[in-house]
Amino acid sequence: MKKISCIQLLENKKQAKKSVWLTAYDARSAQIADQAGVDVLLVGDSLGMVVLGYETTVTVSLDEMIAHASAVVRGKKRALVVCDMPFGTYQVSPEQAYENAVKILQQSGCDAVKIEGGMHMAETIHFLSQRGVPVVGHVGLLPQHIKMIGKYRQHGTTDEEREQVINDAKAVEKSGAVAVVLECVPASIASEMSQALTIPTVGIGSGMACDSQVLVWHDLLGISAKNPPFAKAYMDFSSQAEQAISAWSKDVRCSDEDV
Repeated sequence: MKKISCIQLLENKKQAKKSVWLTAYDARSAQIADQAGVDVLLVGDSLGMVVLGYETTVTVSLDEMIAHASAVVRGKKRALVVCDMPFGTYQVSPEQAYENAVKILQQSGCDAVKIEGGMHMAETIHFLSQRGVPVVGHVGLLPQHIKMIGKYRQHGTTDEEREQVINDAKAVEKSGAVAVVLECVPASIASEMSQALTIPTVGIGSGMACDSQVLVWHDLLGISAKNPPFAKAYMDFSSQAEQAISAWSKDVRCSDEDV
């Protein structure tokens, strides 16, 4: 099948064709998702929490992101791969962001980077885009800001927050981003932005009106200890894995008794 590109995602939006995004953190997961028809594999800094055991995404390093993105690239054939830029690797200046984005693209082979923030990151997104770095924006709930906001919650519930989310999304588009993630914003805002913006919107906990949807691999497959309320688990992998391991353990111990 034809490889997905940033241009193809834009064409999908024009044709009102939904795109499917899913996080992936290793080669085999990428291969499975790719074969299942996922359009975009997002190597999210969520790997810090769901794979590496960190309390937040803030702890994830650039080297860790590159290592996991490289594995995902090796596992896929068709899907477009987007890699999160981790906390502290792009906020200082557009030049810092460009240097680290180039490292990610060159060392991992991925197709685009994702940056959290709207209006205050517009200059950086523009700087990267003008120099050949495809950027996915991210507005609404910003997990890398967890030490400032205190908890994960919906953003855009007050008039002030609503205006901020809308202005952030528009700034991301104007700066040259190829898509924008809308995380945990009211469905009404996500619907409005999906109609107003020319670039694809990617929803996570923001209703179904977005041009695309993204979920975390562990939430989708029932691996997470607890899913967020908007993330439906499509299987109970944890229970099945526990049963399989228990059955194998029983066979091992029974074989000892037979000796």
